Amino acid sequence: MDYYDILISVLGSTIRLSIPLIFTALAGLFSERAGVFDIGLEGKMLAAAFAAACMATFTGSAWAGLGAGIVVSVIFGLLHGFASITNRGNQIVSGVAINFLIAGLTVVLGQAWFGQGGRTPQLGADARFVPIILPGADAMRGVPIVGPLYANVISGNNILTYLAFLAVPISWWILYRTRFGLRLRAVGENPGAVDTAGISVTWLRYRALICAGILCGFSGTYLAIAQSAGFIANMSAGKGYIALAALIFAKWKPVPVMLSCLLFGFLDAFSNFMQGKSVPGIGEVPVQIFQALPYILTCILLAGFIGVAKPPKAGGVPYTKER
Repeated sequence: MDYYDILISVLGSTIRLSIPLIFTALAGLFSERAGVFDIGLEGKMLAAAFAAACMATFTGSAWAGLGAGIVVSVIFGLLHGFASITNRGNQIVSGVAINFLIAGLTVVLGQAWFGQGGRTPQLGADARFVPIILPGADAMRGVPIVGPLYANVISGNNILTYLAFLAVPISWWILYRTRFGLRLRAVGENPGAVDTAGISVTWLRYRALICAGILCGFSGTYLAIAQSAGFIANMSAGKGYIALAALIFAKWKPVPVMLSCLLFGFLDAFSNFMQGKSVPGIGEVPVQIFQALPYILTCILLAGFIGVAKPPKAGGVPYTKER
């Protein structure tokens, strides 16, 4: 295998590993732009993965699984909203509580329903989102440079992969070119001014959490019935927190969010590729070092090595209407 083949292999893995991060980071973008910090992204992704795998198991339909994943994720998003918006609770505590709740609940329900230690049964091809071969992919495979890139990186992905990249410009358009997006960004900066204009701050923030829940539903569904063939306990493996780091790294902007998620996906793909490989002049490096790369970068970014990243001014602050 030459260096170009290695590059193509790593790029293909980068795309596949970035998709749940892109969906989840965009979910955080909507909620945090509205002034609601959502640490519960990890839990909502995991809940959606479990719901999607269960529904796909019972119905044999990947699309039914996607619908279940979205519904369950939105429900937990509304629960977070009820605690932190309606009751003005601490948003961080509420999100962490949802993460703990779902981490335990999915294992208990999985064991009770399927008796496989928290796993769901393996899904067949009909119950999963399978790769799509784009037109001309096989014919272009032999074309130098461009052919392998098109056939092995752009083609051969499932529909949720293409929807993830489509969600980026759609999110940009919603946030920056629609009345809803303008109001959503305003409520994250100055909810008092939005309230003075006669617009409900509470309803706007709830709608932002619904958008976040839908995107987390796509993310969890991708993990369970597109990237994998069923649910595994704690299969989100910290991706929700990495997505939050990517969101901060991107300074709450849609296109940089995608690019930062691709960076994290590349590090994950590179760590997978380097397992068992020898580094010239060093020898074989312990696999744990490469596996830790995405998390090390997360810590570095969260420590503030990204310049000034100012969150929305009203972020994390419950709004109390002045009388």
